[in-house]
Amino acid sequence: MNPKTIAVTGGGVMGAQIAQVLAVHGHTVRIHDLDDRRLAAARERIVDGRFGLRASVAKGKLTEQESQAAADRLSYTTDLAAACDGVDLVQEAVPEDMGLKVRVFRRLDEVSPPGAVLLSNTAGLPVSALAYATDRPALVFGWHWFQPCAVMRCAELVVHDRVDPEALAAVTAVAESCGRRPVAVHDQPLAWGFVANRINAAVRREADQIVAEGVATPEQVDAIMRDALRWPMGPFEMRGAAALG
Repeated sequence: MNPKTIAVTGGGVMGAQIAQVLAVHGHTVRIHDLDDRRLAAARERIVDGRFGLRASVAKGKLTEQESQAAADRLSYTTDLAAACDGVDLVQEAVPEDMGLKVRVFRRLDEVSPPGAVLLSNTAGLPVSALAYATDRPALVFGWHWFQPCAVMRCAELVVHDRVDPEALAAVTAVAESCGRRPVAVHDQPLAWGFVANRINAAVRREADQIVAEGVATPEQVDAIMRDALRWPMGPFEMRGAAALG
């Protein structure tokens, strides 16, 4: 499998950013959402957003020609079956609600080609539960992206015991072709967050507790994490940056 056309379902912040990265790196991408307004917002975010195509040109990361070529590889639709027609890879990026994701994966299973790989962008929900909601569990696993997708290089690939090795290898190759550093980690249904988010949640809890106890201010915590542990930014700075999207 060498997917050139990829469907992304979910036209929110993450879906738009994921689609942009894939398109910039040569993939034809069909973005699906049920709401035309969200699709319009996705298009605007991709072109004019803080980490969008025009910003990438302004920063010298893309040429005008590369930016236009990426925009030309993107299409937008409210028809899920049309989005998934003939694709080898579908990336889900709907809100973090288990019931919603299960319904989406059941529908993706119905409308996607039999051999298509279905990926979830969940930040911590059990990927195995999504896989077994379909009739193709070996072809369903996680590709967890991090915000801002145009900047963050980690591709957290979340696998379960029945994942097809060839499917994992194909997705790993796609991630690498997009300049990402893929790491395959194991699903853990009893704990939310896989690797990055579990560690980050623990750090944030402890940082909040330190401030609540009056041990240090948020600014002091951030300074210590930068200067003592060589973090590029502290936990409170990261929280603020994430809020800006």
